[in-house]
Amino acid sequence: MEELKLEKGVPADLSGRIEKEIKTYKRLQALHIDFERVDHEAAETMEICRHIDETLGCATCKNLLLTNRQCTMFYLLLTPGDKRFKTKDLSAALGVSRLSFADGRFMEELLDITPGSLSPLGLYNDLDRAVNLVIDDELKGQEYIGMHPCINTSTLKIKAEDLLDRILPATKHTYRFVTLPRYEEEEA
Repeated sequence: MEELKLEKGVPADLSGRIEKEIKTYKRLQALHIDFERVDHEAAETMEICRHIDETLGCATCKNLLLTNRQCTMFYLLLTPGDKRFKTKDLSAALGVSRLSFADGRFMEELLDITPGSLSPLGLYNDLDRAVNLVIDDELKGQEYIGMHPCINTSTLKIKAEDLLDRILPATKHTYRFVTLPRYEEEEA
């Protein structure tokens, strides 16, 4: 596994970075938000994610985009990365029937993010505010949250209060905490 290096703030050299990642850094700078960063290979396995978390010194959230059956309501769920998730639990917590995982095309259409790079930082791109942010109660009290800057080859360590009190208001999005059960590994 590659050795990862914890860096402070925006990369000194932005060449080779995609435009939506660069825009994310500019937005964070405009809000005067400090963050640390790890650049890495595409984070596509739990082993890579654990290695990133160890380097960052915080847990990266699992980010899931869900929709109702008619694909008219969308929810971005932030939940602990190690927590098993069942759509029926979120459906019940929100009072919305039959939530399911949204097709990847909705990530691109609504948030300008490709599957695997989903992040609350993509809410900057949701100008119509079609996506509702929902946060698992287990994340309350976390000092830091790890998230991608709209690309899954970098992960940022951002203060949770900066996400809630500064970034989300800048995106004009609100959030809602929900309580979701934690399942034991042996359960199906």
